[in-house]
Amino acid sequence: MADGPGTVGPVPLLIACALGIEQFALRSGRGRAETAPGPVSVLRTGMGPRAAETAVARALGQEQAPGTAVLASGFCAGLVPGMHPGDLVVADETREAGDSTVCTGPGLLAEALARAVPGHAVHTGPLTGSAHVVRGHERAELRATGAIAVDMESAATLRTALRSGPRPVAAVRVVVDAPEHELVRIGTIRGGISAFRVLRAVLPAFHEWHRSLLLPRR
Repeated sequence: MADGPGTVGPVPLLIACALGIEQFALRSGRGRAETAPGPVSVLRTGMGPRAAETAVARALGQEQAPGTAVLASGFCAGLVPGMHPGDLVVADETREAGDSTVCTGPGLLAEALARAVPGHAVHTGPLTGSAHVVRGHERAELRATGAIAVDMESAATLRTALRSGPRPVAAVRVVVDAPEHELVRIGTIRGGISAFRVLRAVLPAFHEWHRSLLLPRR
């Protein structure tokens, strides 16, 4: 995205996540700030769609440069049989309550993630929202809608971001539990450790996606 009238410098990137452990992984992992093509911030929103909506609206309301790119990230529950903890999910759209938000450049993100985290499967498809942790039969019901994964904040994050003005939006999640690997608590199981390590490795792919937004459009 080329700089527009009134925009000073590169378009910033806001990465939104719910949990402190997700924020720590994103801030402490590979991909130093000086390699980013523009300003990058990692916002901890708190859990749930309402918390995400409030935090993202506040952050974008305070932004100095319009059009900040917004990327929702963190952990998710996989819905597709055969998924494993540590798999990556790139949303081509996020869904909630019958509404959907189309994501920007999911193909580019998927390719960049495959390079950044080799050996881990990258799944692209609809990412659906829920107001609570999904288990058991609810997982199968959401899978029947065509969604490949579910989390509580991504859909609210992207919807709120676009409500604040036009901008690139995306969502990348790391599977922490899946149909054959249903977990109880993120911090106490191997799946959570695997997902944490993958989340620490994704930032270079986010930078690559962000860099593509700064290229002049033809």
